[in-house]
Amino acid sequence: MPQHDAWRSASVIKSNPDKAQLPVRLRALADGKLLYMAVPKIADIRPFYLLDPTTLRAAPADAAAGSGAANHAPKVGISEMLPVDLVVCGSVAVNRDGMRLGKGAGYSDIEVALLTEAGLVGPSTILATTVHPLQMVDGPLPESSHDFGMDLIVTPDEVIECRRRPRPTGIYWESLSAQKIDAIPFLKASAASRMRSA
Repeated sequence: MPQHDAWRSASVIKSNPDKAQLPVRLRALADGKLLYMAVPKIADIRPFYLLDPTTLRAAPADAAAGSGAANHAPKVGISEMLPVDLVVCGSVAVNRDGMRLGKGAGYSDIEVALLTEAGLVGPSTILATTVHPLQMVDGPLPESSHDFGMDLIVTPDEVIECRRRPRPTGIYWESLSAQKIDAIPFLKASAASRMRSA
């Protein structure tokens, strides 16, 4: 991926906090890129960690670890963030059409939806996943209206460019359960604000 134009031209990257994407986060910091990493389970009103290689005081391997960021990186609210050039997410399975399956909790979809609604992820933002070749599947994968497709799939052997698919335009509230909204502070606050303004 570091040789791909999408990586070279990206100055701001958003990643999930999973261990499988740790090498991507480390490479981003080594390449001097500003990195946002989602707080696990989006469990804070400030849902992202800011890892800025110019101000980071901890070793990148410590700060970029899913559990280490809490000790070494500040949390930021969406209103404090810069537009994102490249989103990197994890996947359980993905096909060559760019459809992916996550672990089932929907956090990646919500993170991208929040950033899209805020205007920080837009049409020019590249959506990518890194997977092992065994995670590539033939045939269709289930797809819902709130799911986003991949522009790039990166394996150790190749970079697959996918056909651009229509993207969700923000949070699809009807697809979220009351329990999910209540468990994610930013969504809970947004839902309360929507009710007050209704």
